[in-house]
Amino acid sequence: MTGAQSDQPATVDLARRRETLAARFAEMQWDLGGLVYEMATRNHMRVEVLVRRAAALQEIDAELGEVERILRTDQTASAGVCASCQAPHSSGAGYCWQCGQPLLEEIFSGQIDALSPTVPQPKRPVT
Repeated sequence: MTGAQSDQPATVDLARRRETLAARFAEMQWDLGGLVYEMATRNHMRVEVLVRRAAALQEIDAELGEVERILRTDQTASAGVCASCQAPHSSGAGYCWQCGQPLLEEIFSGQIDALSPTVPQPKRPVT
């Protein structure tokens, strides 16, 4: 292996990640349903437990959705991972969907204001 190859970040096997996430999602969804059923049969609902489990399921679902979106758009080297949390992202993403960190460097901070469209003000009639 050459030095140039070892400097490149490891490629993410998104198809395998999708399979892992899909299996985990199905398992967590099954467990949540079973938990609700057991609580209902015992007439002892603990909403805080259900909310915690549902939130964990939503996190898996969000990551699975992002991985599937990336796989649908392009399976070439255009996708990458966030430097902060290692979550996968598509080539056009400006911010990480998981942690919110910017993915692109700001080149010229003043150019954003210069590029924003200006709305012409209506002319007042002369009276």
